[in-house]
Amino acid sequence: MSDQECKALLALEPVLPESQERYGPHPSQVIDLYGTGAPGKRIVVLHGGFWRDEWDRTHLTPFAAALAGRGMSVALVEYRRVGGGGGWPTTVEDIDAALEHLGAPANVLVGHSSGGHLALWAAAKRERAAERAVVVAPVADLARAHELRLSGGAVAEFFGGHDQVEGALWDADPMRLLPRIPVEILHGTADLDVPIELSRRYANNWGGRLHLLPGVGHYAPFTPRTPAFDVLASSLC
Repeated sequence: MSDQECKALLALEPVLPESQERYGPHPSQVIDLYGTGAPGKRIVVLHGGFWRDEWDRTHLTPFAAALAGRGMSVALVEYRRVGGGGGWPTTVEDIDAALEHLGAPANVLVGHSSGGHLALWAAAKRERAAERAVVVAPVADLARAHELRLSGGAVAEFFGGHDQVEGALWDADPMRLLPRIPVEILHGTADLDVPIELSRRYANNWGGRLHLLPGVGHYAPFTPRTPAFDVLASSLC
């Protein structure tokens, strides 16, 4: 299911933003803006890809444009990633800088997969990252994700090596960071990339609202014109 959903999402034509803003000198320190001036909710989106440089924001440009088509104002954030000057703590510093650049807190901070981890980090570390966070299939428990060696050991790569993981978890792992804003989690029951277990553990730990999406994999919520996208878009209203 997740492989089919991934192909469907990546087959979509990228959508150019209406405008773009820089929040730093690095090529990845940019924010694409869709639905500029729209009267609806203000949304900030953090893409996933297990923090690796080969996954950038391009695959979520159709999602951002689709939300703009529903009257929302969308800021799609790029950031430095592993292999491109990122990793811990550079990547989260970029998220913090991007949110600072955007100014007033958005209505909703959205994160997918490792972008869900970044959204949960911001929800705990920034006094007002947004009014609330909606995360989809988040890597919400870094310690457990490291034990499971998700995506071939992506957590260890993010921290710069296995011996760096334990010492960084207190500052990086959402399971150890009390969120300052309400958190809602969506997770597909057919997700093969990030186990539902991680979302359940986070929800049980911090009381976040967990919504299971029956038969849905890792990517469908971000693919416009799918039922899972409709569920996610409705949750942002």
